[in-house]
Formats: sequence, structure tokens, C-alpha cells
Amino acid sequence: MFWNEHDAGGWAWFAMSAGMLLFWLLVGMIAVLSFRALSRPERTAPTREAAPGTILDERFARGDIDEDEYRRRRAVLTGRPADEGDRLRKR
Repeated sequence: MFWNEHDAGGWAWFAMSAGMLLFWLLVGMIAVLSFRALSRPERTAPTREAAPGTILDERFARGDIDEDEYRRRRAVLTGRPADEGDRLRKR
């Protein structure tokens, strides 16, 4: 029942020490990752930047570009001719 006269050999001490070290490293990693995940600021899109159409809309709203330039760039982004929107608007 009791081997080695109640004494752990050199490898047993090493295994216990390594196991305890790995256990506390794992607990520390879980704590750090949990803290980082919970303290991260909320984002609408995880890592993506704003879409080109959104940037174009914001520039037009700020007055950085005029309506003609906005329509030309919007047509390029959507792949439609620039005058197609003008025809639909004139009806």
C-alpha cells in the first residue's frame, strides 16, 4: 500500500512541482484573458474598417465634397453609370 516508505522520489517531486506550476499558469492565463475580454470597448464591427460608402456619406454630410462629386463617386462604388441616378430623379 505505501511504496517507497512514504517518501516521494526525485521524479515525483519534479512531476508535482511541474504540475503545480502549470496549474497556476493556466489559472493566470484564464484570469488575464477574461479581464481583457471583459474590459474591451464595444465596437460595431469587430475589426473591419468603415465601408467606403459610409465614408463617402460622411464626407458629403460634412460638406467636404459637393453633390456632383458625391454622385460620381457613388456611381463608381455601385458600378452604375453616373447619369442613371439623374435620369431617375428627373422623372
